[in-house]
This record gives sequence, structure tokens and C-alpha cells, in this order.
Amino acid sequence: MTTRRAFLAGCLAAALWPRRARAIGPASQFRFGELTIGGLPQPGTPRALSLTRLGTQIDLRTSIDVARVASAPVQLHSPKLFETPFLYMAADRRFPIPPARDLEALRRFLTFGGFLVIDSAEGRAGGEVDASVRQLVAEVFPPATGLAPLSEDHVIYKTFYLLAGAPGRVAVSKDLEGVTRDDRTVIVYNQNDMAGAWAKDDFGNFAYPCYPGGERQRELAIRLGINLVMYALCLDYKTDQVHVPFILKRRKWKVDD
Repeated sequence: MTTRRAFLAGCLAAALWPRRARAIGPASQFRFGELTIGGLPQPGTPRALSLTRLGTQIDLRTSIDVARVASAPVQLHSPKLFETPFLYMAADRRFPIPPARDLEALRRFLTFGGFLVIDSAEGRAGGEVDASVRQLVAEVFPPATGLAPLSEDHVIYKTFYLLAGAPGRVAVSKDLEGVTRDDRTVIVYNQNDMAGAWAKDDFGNFAYPCYPGGERQRELAIRLGINLVMYALCLDYKTDQVHVPFILKRRKWKVDD
């Protein structure tokens, strides 16, 4: 079973040593949990293989060892829910609110270290997907800890790349939103269809144009996906990087200015 401790060790090793970090054994490989709620969306839709495409970029650009099959469908009542720290859900239409048992499972997953990214593929802000997402969050957590725009200095924007905003296939919302509990963001919500920017067709070509920013916008959406994975695995370790030169100096290691 994948543990946050194993991933955190890998992230810190990558930060302090320029070689590719590999954990031991397939159980330590990263895999997305592709969340399905009420049968919607079906596994792999609305953006088939998008997570696989993102997994390839993560494997190429970072020290995270991504499983060959980068995602697996997960339901809230399944024991597999706790086999990955990262749940991803894409939706392009209204979805039903899960029963109380499943809501409690999601609440426990998020409370004890899990992370959920909800990606709207509806192509507009404030639509049916948005209404369903806000209702889901209200059912899982009290309204006092509901969705709110992430601050410009949130660590998600600097876990691997320095970023801003909420890039995706479209630009209908300027902000990432999230739910933060005990100083940890447990849910991130993007209305700009990140997976649409990641998706490729069977010939390896990007499946959807990005509007209005074109390929630069696509690249930023890929970078955001990588940052979100880094945050899920390493939390706010990047915030503490200011202390690393001091630590290395105390250990008599060379620190470049």
C-alpha cells in the first residue's frame, strides 16, 4: 500500500540530490485514483487517458516513479479508496450526491491525509457541474470550511513550477478554489478543464485546442497538474525550503549562493 511517508522521502531526496529518486517496489509507485460518483463520470471519461498523459509528463519531468497504468477507477465505498493519496474526478454534467456512507468515507479519506482534485470539463463557469461540486463540498464539510479561492502565495503554485491562476483547456475562471482544513488544502477545484489540455488522441496529437492562450496555456495546465501531484505527495515541504541552506551549512555541506 502506498504511504505518504514513502512519497515524502522521495520528494525530499529529489530536492537535495540531483539524481532520479526511485522508491523500492511497485507498491510505492504513484497512481491516480479516478473517482466515480453515482456511476458518473464513467471511468476514463470525459477526457479518456488524460491522467495517463499527465503521468507520462510527471515521469519525464520529476523524480516521481509513476506506475505504468497511471490511474485506476475508485468508488467511495471501495477499500481501494485508501491506496493512493490523490483522487481525481472529472465531470462534464451534473452528478448525484453520494449516500451518507460514501460521504463519510470521503470525509475520512480527506481528513486522514488524502487529496481530491475536481476538474470541470463543462466549459463554462457556474454551470451544472459547479452546482454539483459545491453541493458535494457542503455535504462533506461544514459550510464554514467550503470552497474559497486559493491565495496567490499558496504552496500549490510553487511545489515544482512557479505558477499563478487556474490554467486549463479554457479560461472561464481565473482562480483555483479549494477547501483547507488545519492548514492543509484537501480539495482543489478547477473550472477550466485541465484534463482537456492534457488529452491526446490515439495518434499522439493533443485532442483539444486551448483557448484563448494556445500551446502556452496547455503547457501551464500540464505544469499545474504536476504541481498538484507534488502537493498531494509532499504537502508544504516547499515552504520550508528556505531552511535547507542553513541545515546543509550546519552539516558542513557546500551551499551555493
